[in-house]
Amino acid sequence: MPKAWDSLVSHDLFLQTKYLKALETGAPYNIELFFIAVFRDASLVGVAVVQRVKLYLEDMFRKTQVSCVKEFFQNLVSKVLRGNILVVGNLTQTGQHGVYFNEAQIPYNAYLKCLSEALNTLKKDIKKKQGKTIRLILFKDFFSNDIKYNRAKDFSELNLHKVSVQPNMILTILDDWKTREDYRSSLTKKYRDRYKRAHKKLAPTKFKELTAEEISSNAETLHSLYLNVCNNAKFNTFILPASHFVALKTNLRERFKLVACFVEDKLIGFYSLILNNSNLETYFLGYNHDYQQSHQLYLNMLYNMLQYGIEQEFKSVVYARTAMAIKSSVGAKPYPMVMYMKHTNALLNLLLKPVFKLMNPKQDWEERHPFKEDYGSNKFV
Repeated sequence: MPKAWDSLVSHDLFLQTKYLKALETGAPYNIELFFIAVFRDASLVGVAVVQRVKLYLEDMFRKTQVSCVKEFFQNLVSKVLRGNILVVGNLTQTGQHGVYFNEAQIPYNAYLKCLSEALNTLKKDIKKKQGKTIRLILFKDFFSNDIKYNRAKDFSELNLHKVSVQPNMILTILDDWKTREDYRSSLTKKYRDRYKRAHKKLAPTKFKELTAEEISSNAETLHSLYLNVCNNAKFNTFILPASHFVALKTNLRERFKLVACFVEDKLIGFYSLILNNSNLETYFLGYNHDYQQSHQLYLNMLYNMLQYGIEQEFKSVVYARTAMAIKSSVGAKPYPMVMYMKHTNALLNLLLKPVFKLMNPKQDWEERHPFKEDYGSNKFV
């Protein structure tokens, strides 16, 4: 990579070389990484992270026992998406962590045109060297109100279609929250009581941040706990390898935290965090289903993540997508997101929007309002 890469993207750890090296080292078996640098004369003015993803039916849908109707829809999705796709962005992390350009040195439409040309070159190179055809190009995860990157007109000129996806759940940390108690005091009685009940169920457990050596020695157990959660999802595009968390800790060091939960000496769950400047990004987690309900593991993990964010003076906790209702009950707000894509087959290109509506159906959940006073005016940056 160019020497100026990290200085250009100092605002986002997910674009920096130490994270990208960790991701490359611990990448899912079906993901290959590429990196694009855009220059103006000799100056680096833009970058992009591209993932070549090999998608097949068994990767996308984990549960084998399905009805005939569900099997029909699964096969429809598979016909549109299976094969090799190029993702401009990062499938393993929610949010816009794939592109960056210096708008003082290059216009957005010119930057996107450079990326498009580079992607076409990459497609041809993959076809020539590996005999694989790229079926889909995807630019992922732009906030709906992002005026810098979410410009439908510029994407439309490249024949990319806009598709809505599930929101990113983000909790803005208020300035007067200095401790966990400050947060608890801001809750209504209903949610304070819920907090107390959940915390009480943790009495026999112990949380401990693991060192790199401890992550390595517990890698198989951590991976099995992760799979308990991962395999319960209706749709997935990858499975992390057992070496993933070791790679993250080795390369990110103190900017990656993996916190394990024990009952006596038994490891029953974990959660992980990435410290991305002022934003605390929640990462993958896992737990033993036998303890989930009795110990309220997932809910207590959400509370613990927030406690760390408050005590370390982060501006926000990025809880990502999925499980919107329970994250909302902790105080996270949904921030709408979109993607842009195009299929290389003109007929299948017409099916993109209905297929993604199938993959991301409208969530039947009610946003919770756990605080005494609404703090929705706080804007995530």
